[in-house]
Amino acid sequence: MRVAQFVVTPALLLLFAAGCRTPLDYRNEADEAAIRAMAEAQTKAFGRAETIRIESPETTLRRRLLLDQLLPHGGPMSEGVRSMPDTDRWRKADHLGVAPVEQPPPWKGGEVVQVTLLQSLQICARNSHDYQGAKEDLYRAALALDLERDEFRRTFTGLVKQLFSSTHNGDERVIASRTSTELGITRTFRNGAELSGAIAVDLAKLLTQGRSSSWGVHADTSISIPLLRGSGEIVVTESMTQAERSLLYEVYDFERFKRTFAVRVASEYFAVLRARQQVRNQQENYRRLVIATRRARRLASTGGLPEFQFDQAVQDELRARSRWISALQDQDSRLDSFKMVLGLPPDARVDLSATELVELGTRAAELTKDIRVADYTGTVPPADAPVELAPPSREQGGPLEMAPAAAAEMALANRLDLRRARSEVEDAQRRVLIAADRLRAELTLFGTASTGERRTTGGAGRSNARVVPGEAPVDGMLTLNLPLERTSERNIYRNRLIDLNRAIRSYQKLEDDVKLTVRNELRDLIEARESVVIQSQAVKLAEKSVHSTNMFFEAGRAQIRDLLDAEESLLSARNALDSALVSYRIGELSLQRDLGVLEVSVEGTWREYRP
Repeated sequence: MRVAQFVVTPALLLLFAAGCRTPLDYRNEADEAAIRAMAEAQTKAFGRAETIRIESPETTLRRRLLLDQLLPHGGPMSEGVRSMPDTDRWRKADHLGVAPVEQPPPWKGGEVVQVTLLQSLQICARNSHDYQGAKEDLYRAALALDLERDEFRRTFTGLVKQLFSSTHNGDERVIASRTSTELGITRTFRNGAELSGAIAVDLAKLLTQGRSSSWGVHADTSISIPLLRGSGEIVVTESMTQAERSLLYEVYDFERFKRTFAVRVASEYFAVLRARQQVRNQQENYRRLVIATRRARRLASTGGLPEFQFDQAVQDELRARSRWISALQDQDSRLDSFKMVLGLPPDARVDLSATELVELGTRAAELTKDIRVADYTGTVPPADAPVELAPPSREQGGPLEMAPAAAAEMALANRLDLRRARSEVEDAQRRVLIAADRLRAELTLFGTASTGERRTTGGAGRSNARVVPGEAPVDGMLTLNLPLERTSERNIYRNRLIDLNRAIRSYQKLEDDVKLTVRNELRDLIEARESVVIQSQAVKLAEKSVHSTNMFFEAGRAQIRDLLDAEESLLSARNALDSALVSYRIGELSLQRDLGVLEVSVEGTWREYRP
């Protein structure tokens, strides 16, 4: 008995080459398709595009800190997917490719990492779990669109089969083989027509007896064309159109997410700085009360102060210590929470730069320049004179304290969620048209043509098959499905009209919500600015009061309670001023976000709007 030979054909080589692609090749191809689709959607939405990639965990600051600062962690999974060891089944190089070259960090292993606000945003872009999840959602939408587009591309199929048979004809055993190679192509057109074609090549061969062989070739093609229901580009491409819209919406949502997340990071950042400033205020207040208590003790010992007033001083000192300890713990808690927002371990040695505090002090000087409230310098009117109250105005406010009408127009022109809501109304209109199409009769034209013959092992002795296109039989058929029963389609059509009205109402409500939000933020900005002015003056008055009360107390013309109250007023004024400054800064960022004019890149850098 002879050994069977495997027949190699050009088609077989083509199929074999296609089968040699690795999973990493497919991953890279998917990444290219997703990046290309996202760039198209960004260009359509904003007229520009930026490359968005899903970063691997091993390139993050989190892993650096875990290793460089020797932080406790549960194992390789805490460091990233590339840190997981290879096993018999898992080889990361097969799925993740070559590891990126890591640059040495700009700090030494045991150092505390100092970060500014801008650096915090950049760290979030590479480390934050929420940020990575938002990018992955965008990636998934891009891949979903690529899959929908694949329905309208030429689709190739290939199949190779090698069959062996062994039979006994009474005298000897007959051994035969059959090699079949089948190639097919299908294409769906945007008007609804579907075209498919296939060619099959067979080689039937006897390996015993006469060892005869025969080639078989068969080609066929078919076409289907809808003429009424289901025809037309708007109906046929609905799934792809909706996938394109979904990707566009994800682009809008991701851009909105970046802006919202940037404001959130800034809010958390300033919350830590405010907590730190309050620690300093509490610490200074605590020191001053300790001094006051010591003075009260000396005076009480010489009979110059009643003992109960000394007890009041001790009670205030104890309260000051309690508040100082609470402020310390609140500062540490807020810093740990901020690290979590950044996507870093809470025990990492990370601290915040005080640069932003200096800028807040500069902003306070700008907002309070040449402004005084409760001004009693110069000639003071009689007590019974009419009192005229001056309401707050935008004249001496910051650059973002614009007129409500101008702010509303800017928000309506730039808000991405409004743009999405308008597009969703268009989606609802399109679905009404598609539902109306389903009410029509269905008229479809079919056509088929084929030529040639297939071969089996039993036909190895026959002559080779021929493909003669001119002699191929052609069949055609026209089918008509009358719209006699359309109850389901009728109800769907009515529901789509309801959905259209609902989408319009949703847009109207969002439009009003945007206006209300912007108007409220402008009010909050004015209130925060007025609070900065008021508390700045209150701090100066409280400092003056503490100084004068100390002098009166030394002269025996004030009680210890007066001094303690003055210190309490100074602490409250300083804390209120710090809160007002932070509120004004966050108000500026929130207003820019909700006006749709705060620009944030995918790397975490931002550009603020200045009129």
